[in-house]
Amino acid sequence: MDDAEVGAFLEECKTLQVSTLDARGAPHLTTVWFAWHNGTFLFETYGKSQKVVNLRRDPRIAVLCEKGETYDQLRGASVQGWAEIVDAGERLLELMKLVVQRNHAGMTFDQLARIAGEMAEKRVVIVVVPDKIISWDHRKVAR
Repeated sequence: MDDAEVGAFLEECKTLQVSTLDARGAPHLTTVWFAWHNGTFLFETYGKSQKVVNLRRDPRIAVLCEKGETYDQLRGASVQGWAEIVDAGERLLELMKLVVQRNHAGMTFDQLARIAGEMAEKRVVIVVVPDKIISWDHRKVAR
């Protein structure tokens, strides 16, 4: 997929597979809801989660978004990159609002601000800056 196709595809996806490295260097794999914003992935998680513990030690991260029920419909984007942990301040609130808004449509501005504020008390936002994106779309091959 080209850059525009990858961006459109990521807007369709709801979940993101996230891989961090534990203290032994083994992959730690989880699933999160996310937002794709200005060429970065954003997701929120508890500040004391294993993902965050791992990322504080080693900011390398890999994420995967995929769709398709049959082989000829498989498509996805696999990303290697670097994680930034945003754990305080106005930037945390603004990024939290983006993640909440993307995954809980239909909220008023006041609801969004209240929920994002409550979440920011115990949660952080991880900003994933892609270093390498690998994508595929088997629907193109099937044609």
